[in-house]
Amino acid sequence: MTAEEKRLEENRTRQAYWRRWGPYLSDRQWGTVREDYSQNGNAWDYFPHEHARSRAYRWGEDGIAGISDNHQRLCFAIALWNGVDPILKERLFGLAGPEGNHGEDVKEYYFYLDNSPSHAYMKYLYKYPQSAFPYTQLVQENQQRGYYEPEFELVDTGIFDNNQYFDVFVEYAKNSPEDILIQITVVNRSSEEKTLHLLPTLWFRNTWAWDKQSEKPSLQVMKPDLLACAIEAAHPTLGKRWLYCQNGCKLLFTENETNYQKLFGVSNKSPYVKDGVNDYVVENIEEAINPEKIGTKAACYYSLNLDAGEEQIIKLRLSDLGKLTHPFLEFDTILQTRKQEADEFYQRISPEELLADCRNVQRQAFAGLLWTKQFYHYVIEDWLNGDPNQPVPQRHNARNQEWMHLFNDDILSMPDKWEFPWFAAWDLAFHVIPLATIDPDFAKRQMDRLTREWYMHPNGQIPAYEWHFSDVNPPVHAWGTWRVYQIERDIYDRADTDFLERVFQKLLLNFTWWVNRKDNDGNNVFQGGFLGLDNIGIFDRSAELPTGGYLEQSDGTSWMGMYCLNMLAIALELAKTNSTYEDIASKFFEHFLYIADAMNHIGETQIHLWDDEDKFFYDVLHSPHDERHHLKVRSMVGLVPIFAVEILEPDLLERFPGFKKRFEWFINNRPKLQENIASLTDEGKESKRLLAIVNPEKLKLILQRMLDEGEFLSEYGIRSVSKFHLENPYTFNVDGQQHQVSYEPAESTSGMFGGNSNWRGPIWFPMNYLIIESLQKFHNYLGDDFKVECPTGSGRWMNLAEVATELSQRLTRIFLRDSSNRRPVHSGNAIFQTHPDWQDLLLFYEYFHGDNGAGLGANHQTGWTGLVANLIRDSGEMK
Repeated sequence: MTAEEKRLEENRTRQAYWRRWGPYLSDRQWGTVREDYSQNGNAWDYFPHEHARSRAYRWGEDGIAGISDNHQRLCFAIALWNGVDPILKERLFGLAGPEGNHGEDVKEYYFYLDNSPSHAYMKYLYKYPQSAFPYTQLVQENQQRGYYEPEFELVDTGIFDNNQYFDVFVEYAKNSPEDILIQITVVNRSSEEKTLHLLPTLWFRNTWAWDKQSEKPSLQVMKPDLLACAIEAAHPTLGKRWLYCQNGCKLLFTENETNYQKLFGVSNKSPYVKDGVNDYVVENIEEAINPEKIGTKAACYYSLNLDAGEEQIIKLRLSDLGKLTHPFLEFDTILQTRKQEADEFYQRISPEELLADCRNVQRQAFAGLLWTKQFYHYVIEDWLNGDPNQPVPQRHNARNQEWMHLFNDDILSMPDKWEFPWFAAWDLAFHVIPLATIDPDFAKRQMDRLTREWYMHPNGQIPAYEWHFSDVNPPVHAWGTWRVYQIERDIYDRADTDFLERVFQKLLLNFTWWVNRKDNDGNNVFQGGFLGLDNIGIFDRSAELPTGGYLEQSDGTSWMGMYCLNMLAIALELAKTNSTYEDIASKFFEHFLYIADAMNHIGETQIHLWDDEDKFFYDVLHSPHDERHHLKVRSMVGLVPIFAVEILEPDLLERFPGFKKRFEWFINNRPKLQENIASLTDEGKESKRLLAIVNPEKLKLILQRMLDEGEFLSEYGIRSVSKFHLENPYTFNVDGQQHQVSYEPAESTSGMFGGNSNWRGPIWFPMNYLIIESLQKFHNYLGDDFKVECPTGSGRWMNLAEVATELSQRLTRIFLRDSSNRRPVHSGNAIFQTHPDWQDLLLFYEYFHGDNGAGLGANHQTGWTGLVANLIRDSGEMK
């Protein structure tokens, strides 16, 4: 057992709380729903970036390379000033949703280089320009661009030309759970001497302004003054902590209080406010800081003069140990030890046989997953009703008012801490797959939290995301729970049935909610809203259709088939120790058969989502006049049916006699349910049985399209819309208005969902990952003799395991260097492709160009794109 695994074990058994401190600051708190107290619900306008430096947040904090405790009482992050910017660089800048030509978009370069699950070692890199940061230019240029133009990025301004920037590395190493060493390394990359103003900052989250019962904490110079730079932090529930700073700094104190005078033209409650440090450093306003050296926000101010290419190091220590006379005595030894221990831990996941580039990609993917943990605090009742010390909110049609029970106060895995700094239920189910590989306890906690009574609605719905908790996402929570259980069992030899059963019981409520709310006609065909696939269809499936009527969804129905099979698998696992679950397994088996039959049934009066002419699944438009029309968009909608697959091992029916009896009853008494679905009676490899919506014959037909490079198969994975629609857009006319879907490999030209959502062509890791898993399951039943042509028309025949490996390698190819030493993810971005200080740095985007693999959308969405770490582990190239 490595040192890191021992720490995780100590945390799991509550011997030591190694996860109490971690990278829990958001990258963006402004512009969020939580901070929006406006009448009209316009979160971006109510709390813009311009307010962030001067206005105290209500629900959380943000910062650069920051850490906090698990309830975000005390926070630490860095602030920077290059001497020419109009403001301190205290937080990452980006465009608000309405400002970007493709929605919200961070305009900075920062990289999560390393992190261990206990956060005993972490490393972060921020690239800070030496010229004035082009805030106005970024906003104006992007606002002038339309949907058909690419985003205007920070590197496009030329600000990094001639290496005119600083590399700022921030490293954390825990000596103990409450004793954290901090090393900041600044490198002047330019060819001339430059000055950087570095301000490591410590502050308390403001709770006292909102709650009369909350006692105000304090920061002050350490007394007696043993060191020139030491701050004592005292908090009523956290206790005392001390920040030791290397000599050579000046301590600046202010309050984490709103500057009402600057923002609203009314008197401040204190002369010392949140932007006091900014005004002292940038505006040279001496009275902006407290000469008594006391407050709730403090910075250690260093002015670093660096020669061309010079590197300087600043050391700090945030500790529960007071009055240390030599706080940096063993600093280098501890830091180096934690680095080595992180290497040892990841060697288990990334064997030496893997190519170095594969290990680099995987290590940064894991780092990104761990860095995007965030303290998420949102109490709907308090948010709706307002706080005792504040005016009562005046809102029109307040958001999320039907979620009055929701009480969030946890460390959660975020999709992207800048672009999506809020949990998303279906994203989270994908995050936990690679997380379970390195930290199954944290992964289990994520799945467990969403089904707890302070998250899940009393009616059984799981909250989607803060912009609209009542929205519907694909029901993948059971899949994520089952896979986390399997991963922990297979890697760590721990079968946590308590976790499995606890979540399963709550998922029974969620499954019932789905059946009651989304199967309008009771015919096992689902109309579930957008289901995560933004912009993929001809209509907005969350809104009222312009035609009237409703959509019968191939993907919505298939997701429910997959949900049934996931619940069936969990129930059978639990039945090993509790026979009651055999009966529950039988119910999910029965429900799945009806869903599969509804998906495939062909008849004059029956729903038929399978189009026998095109040999593909489509949505069906059910008009108010009871007419049905296939909406023939060749998209991921038609591939989702292959996700609903499960294999029954040969000994299973003998082990569970109750389930076997029910199984055989259906075979004998419901023979029509077996028509057009995967056979219940035909035995596959090693006498296994197949449960699937798609039988082997239909599977071949679907894969013929999916593996066609002129349709779905890209050099970098499976596209979300067939390339067939590039020359053959699908159109549908309603009352003289034409609705159209074309193949769009990059950013969407449709504003249907706003933001940068786009499923009209790009490659998405979560869907590709489910395709790969499904192919592996089919191979488990069909064996090596079942082969398909891959690519279609190539003359190369592969079994389904080989096809899954091929897809895995195409996906990982996005990040790996090709034969020209270029990474497709960075496309034509020259600085990333050729510069020695950039070319090994990775960004894990939201989705990827369908033809060239370039990264698109949110550029730190390591959450579900972090699945690449598992793909490399399973199919990475060896030396």
